[in-house]
Order: sequence, then C-alpha cells, then structure tokens
Amino acid sequence: MVNTISILGSTGSIGTQALDVARKLNLNICALTAHSNTDILEQQVREFKPSFAVVFCEDKAKDFRLKIADTNTKVLSGMDGLIQASTADGADMVLNSVVGMVGLLPTLSAINAGKDIALANKETLVAGGQLVMNAVEANRVNMYPVDSEHSAIFQCMQGMNDKKELKRLILTASGGPFFGKTADELKDVTLKDALNHPNWSMGAKITIDSASMMNKGLEIIEASWLFDMPQDRIDVVVHRESIIHSMIEFTDNSVLAQLGQPDMRIPIQYAITYPNRYESPVKPLDLTEISNLSFYKPDYKTFKCLSACKKAIEMGGSAPAIVNGANEVANRMFRDGKIKFLEIGELVTEALHNVEKKEIKSVDDVLFADKSARQYVIDAVG
Repeated sequence: MVNTISILGSTGSIGTQALDVARKLNLNICALTAHSNTDILEQQVREFKPSFAVVFCEDKAKDFRLKIADTNTKVLSGMDGLIQASTADGADMVLNSVVGMVGLLPTLSAINAGKDIALANKETLVAGGQLVMNAVEANRVNMYPVDSEHSAIFQCMQGMNDKKELKRLILTASGGPFFGKTADELKDVTLKDALNHPNWSMGAKITIDSASMMNKGLEIIEASWLFDMPQDRIDVVVHRESIIHSMIEFTDNSVLAQLGQPDMRIPIQYAITYPNRYESPVKPLDLTEISNLSFYKPDYKTFKCLSACKKAIEMGGSAPAIVNGANEVANRMFRDGKIKFLEIGELVTEALHNVEKKEIKSVDDVLFADKSARQYVIDAVG
C-alpha cells in the first residue's frame, strides 16, 4: 500500500471521498488541487497539511494565498500548478479526479515522473488512450481504475488464470433518471430532472453524462484501453439497483461479478491498497434487504451518446477525442439552459461525423481534435 498520495480534484465528489479513505488508512497527503472551491480546499489544507495546494483559477489562487498564509502549504495555480502537484517528489501515487480534458496533461506528467496512477478522470483515456497507455508501459508504472465499473472488472480479473480465457466485459449502467423514457418524453426535461440520479451522488457534469448515458459510452472507450479489449467485446447492461458494478465473462460462459454498496469509497480504497484489502468505511452489503436485482438492454436509439461512443472507438484515431470534446461543450450548454437535453446526443453525433478525424501521434493531436470538436458544437448552436 502507498503511504503518500497527491489528489487532483480534492474538493469534488471523488476527491472528498478519497480523503475519507485517506483518514481511515492514515495516509499522508502531499498535494491537493481544486478548480475554484477555496472554502472546502482551505478546510482540507488545514486538516491534511499538504506541501502544495493548487487553485486552477488564478484569480482565486491569489486570494487563497492570503487565506492560508499562516500555514506551510505553498499555493500554486493553473495547469503548471496541476502538473507540479502531479509530479510532487513525495507522492507514491497520484489520484486524478478532475473533470474533463484538463486531466490529460497532469496524468501524462505523473506517469513520466514515475508515479502510479489511481484514475477517476475518464477523459484522460478517452481522448489520449494510446499516448497514456504507451507512457504507462514505457515508464513501468501502474494505473489503477477508480470508476466503480472499471474497478469491478479489475477486481474480477484477479480471478483469471490467463487473459486468453476472457470472452467479454460487461459494464453495468444504472440507466440514470431517464431509464425507460422515449425520445418524445425527453423533449422538454429540465436540468433539475436530469440531476436527479437514483443511486449515485456525483458532480453536475458527470450526473448529466449519466442521464444522457454519455458516461457509459466514455466508460466503453476507457475499458477498451485499460483492459486492451476491442469494443465489440464490451457490452452494457442496465442494472437499476447499482449493486453489481460490472462483470466479466470467460470462454466457458462462466460470469464473475463484483457487488457492493453504490459507494465510491470501495473502488477508491482498492486502487490505493491493491493488492491488499482493508476494513472499509462503507456499510456491508445485505442482499436480503435488496431482494431483487434487475437487468435490461440499453436504448441505443434514444440515448445517442452511447451509440456515438461505440462508433468512435471503432473508428479510432481522434474520433474518441472528438466525441468527448463535443460532449463537454454540449453538456455545459444544457446546464446553462442554451440547448435541450436531447440536443446533447445530437450534437455529439454530428461532431463525430463532421469533424475531421486524424491519427493521434502526440498530445497536440489530441488537443487539436478536442478544440475542433468544441468549436463545431459552438458554431452549430450559434
């Protein structure tokens, strides 16, 4: 188990739960970062006393320096600050839970600095999968999944004798707040409706991604890179109770599943303590209380984001970066009241088919695809 970690995105849902785990395991925290929530960050700095604290928003970083001037924590800002936090000398592991493409460069920097990665930032692998996995191999570091679905697959794979035995990956999806709804029924849903997730407590962007099922589409792409699996061997099943977090199927058609409470502290802790397990802050699972587990096929026609992501990983190159970039802008526009819910999937699909696709050879190629997709959505909405 690691002793010291750096947490990128410490004030968000994953970050705060990671600090719950750190308290339980008595870990040292050498760096904490936030986009702009300095109130929570100040509380964290005073409790964990990291060497670095990063406020991505530079204007807020100036005020934050004054707030914690009585501490020994150095305040940094912007992308340079994130990269310094991800490469801090004292860190055995970097837990990346920032939201969006901003997580790519810090992840690559940490890997190149020889740090093990606990990854909760989907966009890192969705947009830059080949670059990231090549860097992991070249630097001989470990990358542990924090997403509950990928952690479940990773945990199930510990029972595998040889990868040749693996037939397919089965990602579970809660279905979000709009499970079973038709496109006609979703025409005028509100932001409040979309943020009403039945099982998980997450940030706004990820919760909207869950409602549109973009989140699951991104997870297909991420799983393809993490576990070196083609997309046609990765399936999705809607499981409303969020008790089975994902499954793997072997060549003999035997299926292994990982079950647990819908609480992110389990996969966070396993990423930090692998291969060992410790007592968790999460309550035990009592299947008699749950009684029934249900499963359904996803609706690829209504939830266009899911179909777009499957097509993007099949197309390869910059296509995954394009759907991710398009979604980040469309998701924000919906939250800002500029577009309707169903337009998220429509814009992502249009961007995939209309933005020029290229081979990814460098970070610049990823960033260019991301920028092009974002601009396409902005221009399409007008």
